Amino acid sequence: MSPSRQPDPAADHCFEDLDLNIVGLGVQYPPFQHGPDALEVLADRFYPKSTALSKVLTINQCTGINTRSSIGETDHPLINRPDAPSIAELSDVFLKEGVALSVAASRKAVEEWGGRMEDITHVVATTCTHSANPGFDHFVVKELGIDISVEKVLLHGVGCSGGLAALRSAANLALGASFQRRPARVLVVACEITTLLVRSELDSVDKDQTVRIGATLFSDCASAAVLSNGVGDSFDPDPIYELLGWKHRIIPETEGDLGFDVDPLGWKVVLSHSVPKKASTSVESMFQDLIKTIPEIKEKNLRLPADFDWALHPGGSTVITGVQNAVNLTEDHLRASYETYINHGNSSSATIFSVMDQLRQMGRGRDYVVGCAFGPGIAIEMAVMKRGRAMESPPAEPLD
Repeated sequence: MSPSRQPDPAADHCFEDLDLNIVGLGVQYPPFQHGPDALEVLADRFYPKSTALSKVLTINQCTGINTRSSIGETDHPLINRPDAPSIAELSDVFLKEGVALSVAASRKAVEEWGGRMEDITHVVATTCTHSANPGFDHFVVKELGIDISVEKVLLHGVGCSGGLAALRSAANLALGASFQRRPARVLVVACEITTLLVRSELDSVDKDQTVRIGATLFSDCASAAVLSNGVGDSFDPDPIYELLGWKHRIIPETEGDLGFDVDPLGWKVVLSHSVPKKASTSVESMFQDLIKTIPEIKEKNLRLPADFDWALHPGGSTVITGVQNAVNLTEDHLRASYETYINHGNSSSATIFSVMDQLRQMGRGRDYVVGCAFGPGIAIEMAVMKRGRAMESPPAEPLD
């Protein structure tokens, strides 16, 4: 690197003139909705009464979730056999149902953008409920009619923070393309099929007599976004959100608090009681560190979390209220997170784009938005966005 190309240490971590815009969003929930009683039905059918199970079912009635979206009804054959489905069987279902949801969400995002599938330059995808080679993104690309040699990145191991981690990765790819004066129209896709893991979770409750709440929180969804770097002849509409900056951080020594471990019966949720406190108390410092790197935010003199609307990943009611209290927000600041959580539950990585989509349907609100999600590690992903155009169309309908 020549002396003239040496980075300025003072400006090295400053986001400025990125010209990165989210120009399309798509969310696809499956057609079925389960209330809290669905878990009790399955517990009564297949498991003896126990103290641990009783505690899980009590928590199930107190999550604050009215309905959780699912690819199947309570009588779905795969969760109504004597034994829980294997990871191979779950993989087969994901490649059918998850790919279909992902394709539907992607088509919505591309349609809103207004571009063509052949103009997609990169695909960044994420899931924590499927693992195969090639990954599910290969089949999504193939079904969409995108060139199968398009540059692809598939993120794994990032759990509920996957949506924002994928957006961060897409942004860095787009900036690399901008440096080369090449167009980047990055399709970001997140998909999770969690509800079929219910029998695996209940098996562990019964066998180990431990209180596991994964079966009370999680739901199914696919979501997508199109991120543009503005380079090239491709028409881009006014942005939905302008991406101003982002940050990734790991809370030290928390690997054992939050995870999603592979198992012959799928994956097992790891979720300690300390997650809400550890996550929420880390938000303020990360927020302050991030906004210092964004000149536009400093020029506007926006210094408090309450100066922004928040698209917070709704990991659970205690996570939402924990962040709300830690950084002095109101329910109005978190209205899209509450709405998504109450009506759909926690769809892991796919949830954040659903929250962002919901937020733009809830009136103009504050001009700037903070996206925030927590994942295994404990990882924190955070992004600051500026609102663009509002959305007039109704919310996404379930896939028939």
